Amino acid sequence: MTQQPQDEFDTSVENAEAWMKAIQERLRINDNTEGPRSALEARLRETEKICALEPEGRLKMDLVLMKADALLRCISEEEKHEILSKLKDIKAMWEETAIYITHCHSRIEWVWLHWSEYLKAQDEFYAWIHNMKVTLEPDIELQLGLKEKQWQLSHSQVLLNDVLNQSVLLERLLEEAASLFNRIGDPSVDEDVQKKMKVEYEEIKAEAQCRVKLLEKITKEHEQYKTNVDQFQSWLNGVTERLNCCVGETTKSPADNGLKTLQNIAKDVKRGEKKLKCLEVESTGVIQNTSPLGAGKMKDELEELRKALEKLKLICGEEEERMHKILKSESAYQSQARQLEAEVREFRKMLQRLEDDLESGEKPKSEEDLVALWRKYIATRAALAAEESKVDRLKAQLKELFRFSQNVQPLSDGVVTAIREYQRVKGKTFKMSTGTETELRQSFQNPLREFQLWKPSAQRLLDSTANVAEPSLTHAFLLQIEACLAQSSQFKEQLMMLQLKKDLLSSIFGEERAKSLLVEVTDTAKEREILHKSLLQRKSRLQNLVTQHKDFDAGFVPLQKKLSAIRAKVDLENEPQPDLLGKETRLQRLQMIQEELAEFIVQMEELENLVQSNPTHRHKMNQLSSDYQTLKRSLEIILARTEKHVREHWAFNNKLSDLQRWITMTEQKLESYQDASGERNTESRVADLEGLLAEFPGKEIQLHLVGAHGQLVIESSSPEGAAHVHTEMNQLTESLRSLKKMTISLLSSIQPNTTVVDTGKNITVMGKTLMTGLAFGSSEVTLKHSQVNVSIEEENSHLLKLMKDFEQWLHVENDKLSKILVMKPSSFEEVKAIHSKLKELQSRVPEGQCLFEDLRSLQTVDGTSEDVEDLRYQWMLYKSKLKDSSSSLTPRSLEEPDGFRKRRHGGMCPFLHRVCWAALPLQILLLFLLLLAFLLPLVEETHSCKLANNFARSFNLMLRYEGPPPT
Repeated sequence: MTQQPQDEFDTSVENAEAWMKAIQERLRINDNTEGPRSALEARLRETEKICALEPEGRLKMDLVLMKADALLRCISEEEKHEILSKLKDIKAMWEETAIYITHCHSRIEWVWLHWSEYLKAQDEFYAWIHNMKVTLEPDIELQLGLKEKQWQLSHSQVLLNDVLNQSVLLERLLEEAASLFNRIGDPSVDEDVQKKMKVEYEEIKAEAQCRVKLLEKITKEHEQYKTNVDQFQSWLNGVTERLNCCVGETTKSPADNGLKTLQNIAKDVKRGEKKLKCLEVESTGVIQNTSPLGAGKMKDELEELRKALEKLKLICGEEEERMHKILKSESAYQSQARQLEAEVREFRKMLQRLEDDLESGEKPKSEEDLVALWRKYIATRAALAAEESKVDRLKAQLKELFRFSQNVQPLSDGVVTAIREYQRVKGKTFKMSTGTETELRQSFQNPLREFQLWKPSAQRLLDSTANVAEPSLTHAFLLQIEACLAQSSQFKEQLMMLQLKKDLLSSIFGEERAKSLLVEVTDTAKEREILHKSLLQRKSRLQNLVTQHKDFDAGFVPLQKKLSAIRAKVDLENEPQPDLLGKETRLQRLQMIQEELAEFIVQMEELENLVQSNPTHRHKMNQLSSDYQTLKRSLEIILARTEKHVREHWAFNNKLSDLQRWITMTEQKLESYQDASGERNTESRVADLEGLLAEFPGKEIQLHLVGAHGQLVIESSSPEGAAHVHTEMNQLTESLRSLKKMTISLLSSIQPNTTVVDTGKNITVMGKTLMTGLAFGSSEVTLKHSQVNVSIEEENSHLLKLMKDFEQWLHVENDKLSKILVMKPSSFEEVKAIHSKLKELQSRVPEGQCLFEDLRSLQTVDGTSEDVEDLRYQWMLYKSKLKDSSSSLTPRSLEEPDGFRKRRHGGMCPFLHRVCWAALPLQILLLFLLLLAFLLPLVEETHSCKLANNFARSFNLMLRYEGPPPT
C-alpha cells in the first residue's frame, strides 16, 4: 500500500530538482552585465522569461508537498524522518532558486536602466555643446552706444554662467560613465570618451570667458569716455553759469571784483581746450568698437562741445573789455560819494544823540519831574530847528552825484533815511513835549474829575443803605462805606495841594484859567465835606445793625445746637432693650426729652421777639420751627411705641407669674398628697387629682396666651432679651409637662387598679367602673364637661390667631405711617408723594376695621379681655394719627411745599395750634375712658339688646331698642 505513494513522491521530487537545476543553469549563463548593449538586452529578455517560469516551479513544489503529505500518513515514524529531511532539502533548494531568479533579473534590469539614463543625459549634453558652439561661433557685433554694449555684455555673462553651471552636470555624467564602465566594460563609456566630453566642455568654457573679457574691456572704455564727456559738459555748464552771473552782477558788485572773476574764467577756458583735445584722442579707440551710426553721434557730440567752448571764450573777452571802461568812471564817483557818506554819518550821529537824550530819562514820578521833562523837550526842539540848513546842503550834494552812470541808489537811500530820521525825531520831540504839557494839565484837573465821578456813587451808596436790614448786606455796605470814606480823605489831601500850588497853575494854564480852576477847587472841597459827614453817620447806623445781628446769632446758634443734641438723644433711643427695666428706663428718658422739648419751645418764643422784620432771621426761625415739629412728632411716635412695649412686657410678666405661681402651688399640693395616707384621704386625693387633670386644658390655653405675649416681647427686645424670654418659655413648658406627668403618676400610684394611658393627645383614666378622658389642645375628653371644653379650646385658638393677625397687620401699617411722618418734603413732588402714600394707608383702614370686628365678635375668655382692650387702644391711636397726618396736608401745602412756603405768623393761629397738640394726649385719655364706660354693661348683664347694640361691641351702626328683651 505504501509503495505507490513512495514512488509518486520520489518522482515529484526528481522532477522538481531537475527543473530547478535547469533554471539555475540558465541563470548562471545569463548572470553577466559585461558586453555590448545588445547582449545585455538579450540577457534581460532571457531573465524575464525565466521569471515567467517561476509559477511553474511553485506548482511543482506544491505537488511535492501534496505527495509528501499523502506519504507521511501511511508510513512509520522511522521513515517519516527521512521523508521530512528530503522535504527540507527540496524547500531550501526552491528558496535558493527563487531568490536567484529575482536577484539576477533585478541586477541585469538595473544596469539596463542605468545605461539608458546615461545615454539620455549624454545626448542632452552633446545637444547643449552644439547649441553653445552655434551661439559663440559668430564674431562680436559692433553696438550703437553704451547702453547696447552693456546689454551685449549682460547677455554674454548669462551664457558664461550657463556654461559654468553645466560643470556640475558634466561631473555627474562622468561619474556615471565610470560607474557603467566598471559594470559593463563597453568602449562607449571608456576613459577616452570621458576625456573627449571634458575637452569639448573646456573649449566652450574658454571661448565664453574670452568673449566676456573682451566685451567688459569695450564696455569699460566706453563708460570711461562717457564719464569724461559728462564731466566736461558739467564743467562747461558751470563756467557758463559763472560767466552769466558775473555779467549780471557787474552793476551790483565793484568793477575790480568782476574783472578778476572774468580773468579767472578766461584761464579756465584755456584749460578746457586741453581737456577737449584729450577727449578727441580718447574717442578714437571707442569709435573703433562702435557701429558707424554710433561713431557719427560721438563725432557730432565733440563738435558741439568745441563750438560751445569757442562761444564762451568770445563772450569772456568782450566782457573783460567792458569792465575796463567801467573802472575808469568809478574813481571820480567814489571820492564825492565818500564825502557825502561822511556828512550823512555825522548828521545821523547828532540825531541819535538828541533822541537818546529824549529817551534816557526815567518815567516821571511826581509833578516836579514832569515839569523838568517838559522843559527838556522844549530845548531839544530848538536844537533840531538849528540843523535845518544842514539838511538842505545834503540834498544839493546828492543832486551832483546823479550825473554819474554809477548806481546812486545806496547813497540816495542813506540821505533819504537821514532826512526821514530828522523829521521823525523832530515830530517825536514835538509830540512828547505836547504830551507832557497835556499830562501836566490833566494831573492838576484829575482830582476834580475823579471827585465828580465819585460823588454819584457815594450818593447812591447812601440811598441804598437807608433801609438795610440783612446781616450779609449790612456787612458788605459797611465795607463800601469805609472805602468811600478812605477815598474822601484822599480827595481832601489832593484839593489842599492844588490850593497851595497857585503860582505853578498860573505858569501852566495862564492867569485867567488858573483863577477859575481855584474857584472850582474851593466848591469841590465844600461838597466833599458834606458827603463825608453823611457817610460817617450812615456808618454808625450800620454798625448798630451789625451788633443786633450778632445778638440774634448768639441766641439762635445755642438753640440750634440744643435741638441737634435732642435729636441725637432721640436717635439713640431706637435701639431695642433687653428687659423690662431697660424699657421703663428708656421710657423715663424719653419723657425727660419731651420735657426738654417743652423748655425749648419757650426759648424759641423768646428768640422770636428779636426777629422783628428781618427776612433772613425769619427764615431761620421758620426752619428751626419746622425741625422742632418734625422732632416732636418723631419723639411722640417713639414714646408711644415704647409705652406699648412696656405694657406688653408687663402683661407677659403678669401672665407668666400667674402660671408659674399655679404650677408651684400644684407641685406643693402633689408633694403633700404623696406624704399623706389613709383610705378616706385616698378618695379625696383621687377627686382632687381628677380635678387637677380637668384644669389642664385651661392652663394649656393660658400657656399659649403666654407664648403669644412672649412673642410680642421678643419682637420688641434685643437679642439678649429675646434669648432670655425663650429660656423662660421653655422652662415654663417643661414645668407644665413635668407637672402633668407627676399628676398622672401619682393618680396611678394611689389607685393601682386604675390605668392612665397618655398618647400625647389623649389622657385616659380607666378604673373598675369609670373611664375618664382629659383633653389637651384639640384632644377628646370623656368627662362631664367634654363638649364644653372642646368648644372653648377651639374658640380660644381662633381668638389667638385673630389677635396675632390683627396685631401683625396693625404693626406693619403703623411702621409705614411712622416712616411717612419722619419724612421732610423739600419739593412739590415729594409732598405729592407723601399725600399719595397717606391715601393708600387710608384706603386700607376698612380692612383693619373688618379684622378688629371679627376679633370683638368672639366671646371673651379669661385672660384675653385685657389683650383685646390693648389692641383696641392701639387701633384707635393709629386711626387718630392717620387722620391728623391727612388733615395736615392741606391743598395749600400741596401747592407750596414747606421748604418754599412763607409761614404766617402773628395772631392766634400758632397759639391754638400748639394748644391742640399739647391737649392731644388728654383727648386720647378721655376717649379711652368713654370706651370703658361703654363696656360697663358687660359686668351686669350677659344677654341684652343694649349689649348687642352697644357701640363698644361693634363699630357698625345698628338699631337702638329701649325696652324689655324681646325673648
